[in-house]
Amino acid sequence: MRHAHTVEQVRAAEAELAGQPLMDRAVAGLAATCARLLRERRGRVYGSRVLVLAGSGDNGGDALFAGAALARRGAAVSAVLLSPEKAHRAALAALRATGGQVTTDQNVGLADFARADLILDGIVGIGGRSGLRPAAAPYATAPRTGLLVAVDLPSGVDADTGEVAGAALRADLTVTFGTHKPGLLIDPGAGHAGPVQLVPIGLRPPAAPVQALQHADLAALLPRPGAESDKYRRGVLGVRAGSERYPGAAQLVVAGALHGGAGAVRYLGRPGAEVVRRHPEVLLGDGRVQAWVVGPGSGEATVEALDATLAAEVPVLVDADGLTELARRGPGALAGRTAPTLLTPHTGEAARLLGGAATAERCAAARLRTARELADRYGATVLLKGSTTVVARPDGTARVNPTGTSWLATAGSGDVLAGLAGALLAAGLDPFDAASAAAYLHGLAGRLAAAGGNRLPFGSVHSTVGDRGEAPVTARQVAAALPAAWRNATAPQGGSQQDAAGLGD
Repeated sequence: MRHAHTVEQVRAAEAELAGQPLMDRAVAGLAATCARLLRERRGRVYGSRVLVLAGSGDNGGDALFAGAALARRGAAVSAVLLSPEKAHRAALAALRATGGQVTTDQNVGLADFARADLILDGIVGIGGRSGLRPAAAPYATAPRTGLLVAVDLPSGVDADTGEVAGAALRADLTVTFGTHKPGLLIDPGAGHAGPVQLVPIGLRPPAAPVQALQHADLAALLPRPGAESDKYRRGVLGVRAGSERYPGAAQLVVAGALHGGAGAVRYLGRPGAEVVRRHPEVLLGDGRVQAWVVGPGSGEATVEALDATLAAEVPVLVDADGLTELARRGPGALAGRTAPTLLTPHTGEAARLLGGAATAERCAAARLRTARELADRYGATVLLKGSTTVVARPDGTARVNPTGTSWLATAGSGDVLAGLAGALLAAGLDPFDAASAAAYLHGLAGRLAAAGGNRLPFGSVHSTVGDRGEAPVTARQVAAALPAAWRNATAPQGGSQQDAAGLGD
């Protein structure tokens, strides 16, 4: 499990270790990573051109000290000071002692920015708010050919939320210290961070408010049938989805459930004959279920379907048309439920659920805030779909999903996810675990389908726009890839390879 802590938690953990060489540990890890990148890019550190963008305080100090370490190995290091009066004095002296050049002229800095082999972004640390000050903003759009390494966090990204309110630097790699920060895991901040490497410095923070599953965590969550299992013990999922206008939604929900481990699927809906023709395993009509999915493509039957489903004393997943109807009714519609509820909106549906001034764009720009607000307001677990899928509980605890591909933005993909999450609910997982595991597995399946095989290339777990070797996929292909994704996540030899690929620990 990756754990992400707030700025307040990090500061408190650092204060408990006052007197220990935290900066020395951070700088050593940062300098070693930069040296490795230069060797990979140019074959050696000696003679490489390195630029340090140094802001105020310890973040700028980390960058300057790392620059001094690279200068001692023969790199030509220059630094541009964005807050000269607040520059870290000891770090600045260390860089000058190694022959490093220092300037406050931003024209010189921008020229060096364009030709450097490696740039260290130490403008703003985790204590800064979202968006760069005007003096630093030109670096966010200036041309460059070298690698940009963010020190702890890309400047301009909010550490606690991932929100980007203005200009922000976009890193090729972020080296973060002590623990992950939520803003490194959640878009749009995650898109500015690139791969993340964690340098341990000895912090002992409390329980993390934001988490991200890894392969081993998923494997521990996924249900396994035992010797005495039958379809009822494995979990029967009830599905109220699809309509005469949208029969495909029903088929895709059922496909996600069947390929996602359901012992059986019981379908109640108008295109029943078409569903059984495609999936002869399906049971039709009323009967015993352990969880329900309601809403995908339910069209004119939505009101009746939602009423019947919310009255059931089993976990319920509400999606698509069901969410639109729930938004019309408001949070009070869930007030009387004693069984768990899982809501799975995209940002447009989230805006309707929140009402008021909420828009899809605002929800997308503040994913963590949106998911938490929805969970609190509706008293339900929320899976907010998007470039970063966020799962939140009413108590504010959240998980972010690191898997997936932009090719999953295709019609019906959400229906498959709903069926998969519903199957895990029926198997007995609580909504937080079911939603987290479903999002992770769905992302892996998308990658497998896009890669065209049963094996993921090294480094491909985490979402990247325009990855080479991937091609467009359909929702049916994603559903069909779920068993292979399940095997990939639970194979003893698979987890370490895939976990090493993206967000580093």
